[in-house]
Amino acid sequence: MASIDQLARVADGADLAEDVVVGPFCVVGPDVKLGPGVKLHSHVNISGATTIGARTEVFPFASLGTPPQSVHYKGERTELVIGADCVIREHATANIGTASGRGVTRIGDGCMMMVGSHVGHDCIVGNHVIFANNATLGGHVEVGDHVFLGGLCAVHQFTRIGAQAMISGITGVREDVIPFGYALGQAARLVGLNTIGMKRRGFTRTDLHAARAAYRDLFFGEGVFEERLAKLRAQMETSEFARAIVTFVDAGEKRPLCRPSRGVIAED
Repeated sequence: MASIDQLARVADGADLAEDVVVGPFCVVGPDVKLGPGVKLHSHVNISGATTIGARTEVFPFASLGTPPQSVHYKGERTELVIGADCVIREHATANIGTASGRGVTRIGDGCMMMVGSHVGHDCIVGNHVIFANNATLGGHVEVGDHVFLGGLCAVHQFTRIGAQAMISGITGVREDVIPFGYALGQAARLVGLNTIGMKRRGFTRTDLHAARAAYRDLFFGEGVFEERLAKLRAQMETSEFARAIVTFVDAGEKRPLCRPSRGVIAED
């Protein structure tokens, strides 16, 4: 049977696994589902049609599943789905989706949302994504696996962040960031690749050279951008990095591609 503090409020209809822990002053709504091993510390608010995966831990004053911050939302039933083994720290927030969007906001497995971070409506967040303090996603943002979002960064609605990318702190992202990219600046520009993150996840020196080669070919090679992209496309069968970048670029719709500033020299 779930362990529910006598000072918590769990609504009838909420679906709690047997070993869930609900701390004092938590509020759990009737359409909430908490998987095995979920732990809510004190003062957590979970509402809406929200599902939280196994072993996820939520700290005080986090608020999950509240209505989207959208003038178009009229109370439709939409969802928030959070994966397993996540850590959601104090004052973090995530909203349900909208009927005019995906209808669901998704956060993958193994993510960490630090203090004050926010996931807006209809976002799709991959696995093992780290949000530093006050990192913010606008609505409809897509974030790939193993992305690091620096403190106080803000990602504009409908923007995509490719897998393994890094967004620096205090960075405003309004253009799509390629997989493995490293974006920096008040109006984000690419300044290279997330080589530190790649090394930490076991990429070899050969891998790093191949990733840098793909980056240079796309942004610093000869010809116009379309010609450089075609050259990279020809390498897709032999380079996983070319394949990842080209696939990401081809899937773009809403936002232009984040690129290096003029005069920036390619990484060695």
